[in-house]
Amino acid sequence: MTTIDEAPWAQLHADVATRPPAPAAAPPPPPAAPPYPTGDKPVKATADRVADLVELRRTVLGGPGDKATEAQHAKGKLTARERIALLFDKDTFTEVEGLRRHRATGFGMEARRPHSDGVITGWGLVEGREVFVYAHDFRIFGGALGEAHATKIHKIMDMAAAAGAPIVGLCDGAGARIQEGVTALAGYGGIFQRNVRNSGVIPQISVVMGPCAGGAAYSPALTDFVFMVRETSQMFITGPDVVQAVTGEQITQNALGGADVHTGVSGVAQFAYDTEEECLQEVRYLLTLLPANNRELPPRAGVEDPEDRRTDSLVDLVPAERGRAYDMRRVIEEIVDDGEYVEVHHRWAGNIICALARLGGQVVGIVANQPGELAGVLDISSSEKAARFVQFCDAFNIPLVTLVDVPGFLPGVDQEHGGVIRHGAKLLYAYCNATVPRISVVLRKAYGGAYIVMDSQSIGADLTLAWPTNEIAVMGAEGAANVIFRREIAASADPEGTRARLIEEYQDKLMHPYYAAEHGLVDDVIHPGETRAKLIGGLKMLRAKYSALPSRKHGNQPQ
Repeated sequence: MTTIDEAPWAQLHADVATRPPAPAAAPPPPPAAPPYPTGDKPVKATADRVADLVELRRTVLGGPGDKATEAQHAKGKLTARERIALLFDKDTFTEVEGLRRHRATGFGMEARRPHSDGVITGWGLVEGREVFVYAHDFRIFGGALGEAHATKIHKIMDMAAAAGAPIVGLCDGAGARIQEGVTALAGYGGIFQRNVRNSGVIPQISVVMGPCAGGAAYSPALTDFVFMVRETSQMFITGPDVVQAVTGEQITQNALGGADVHTGVSGVAQFAYDTEEECLQEVRYLLTLLPANNRELPPRAGVEDPEDRRTDSLVDLVPAERGRAYDMRRVIEEIVDDGEYVEVHHRWAGNIICALARLGGQVVGIVANQPGELAGVLDISSSEKAARFVQFCDAFNIPLVTLVDVPGFLPGVDQEHGGVIRHGAKLLYAYCNATVPRISVVLRKAYGGAYIVMDSQSIGADLTLAWPTNEIAVMGAEGAANVIFRREIAASADPEGTRARLIEEYQDKLMHPYYAAEHGLVDDVIHPGETRAKLIGGLKMLRAKYSALPSRKHGNQPQ
């Protein structure tokens, strides 16, 4: 039997045990990636894809086609993009979400998915200053609001607030998109919520250039200013068909909610123009008078009109006789820079004037009684009109100049039952709550509670001036004499003579031009020719005014 020598094997095992491990084998290479995309379709070059983008953009800018554009023009209306071109400085508009499309299905909606979804949103420059916009495109779904449409508007409103810049809505839509149901209504809710949140933060302007019906009408009502175009724009909650079905009344769309109705009867809109071109030009001008947001002052402008220019023509323009009418607009033209101003609500509540103008290049808000209409009395509508204007000016750091010539509040059952107390209190509340510089000038008469409400010194006016024609009193001398001397007049052998003598006595004692100044209720009695210079000097003095309101969530103003 053959024996195996174990020594060599032992050495072999020892060698194996001490040998370093062999290097790990390299992993096999991954399989070659298939060409992308898979299949036989060739990959598009970048230049081809850019060409596709250019063509897509051309299609989007062209809209739904020439036929739809012709139909829009046939109604006397511009397209949404034509309006945007008129609103902004040339070649400054940047569109946002122009390729957005809706996701709705049913009722044939999945087969109709146009880009932009019926609203154009973006920003641009107006006289070199940034402004945001959304414009309904009536050619697409009649401008009706759906989920994607509303989301675009929400986004641009949020962008405007974040950028601290005004937003303009060009409204031309048929209301909520019925095919999308409640999601369209929720879209309106988001717009309203942003209107309220942005109120007093950034200027909001609505330009109604077509139908604005149902819930859509509430957004313009929540904004600062509403512009309308005669014959082509209407606003109403329920249209003529519904009105006729419910009440039996037959009425046209314009007679129910046209531009002249809302600027002259309801007070819903502030401005009305005959053409869209004129309307948008005035929107541009208004924006030049407004600050970008509530953290800025209104833009100043250079002016050639001398600050110390005399206004001596006012001596003859305003009659001393308190019962004689005159046009307060001529007073404003004489005082402000170059005679230029923008009157708000020109055709509604004409017994008071609210206007934006410049004095020495500085934007001011002017509130003035109008003796040429209803003798300049305050009533329900004029109180509400002025109160909202005062609140707007205060929110956006616009100083207030008040020109006073008021005989009192309008008496009457209709006024009392309509809540003239409540509405008059709105104006009182607005002035008392305002922290901007406030200057008042009493031109002629200022009687009773109306004198107090028209920014008197007692409710916080910073500077109060008066002309030598002023009469500040509880009431007119005739009425005062009838109350105070009633018995003496009745017992007199010559009641009319006695009454005349006592009226004159009352005027001499309590209604002479310097009575209020002697009691510190007027800071100075000035020559009418000094009015412009005194106002500009006062505004300069008050430029750095700071006034803090008490800490509170908000006040509870009269409604």
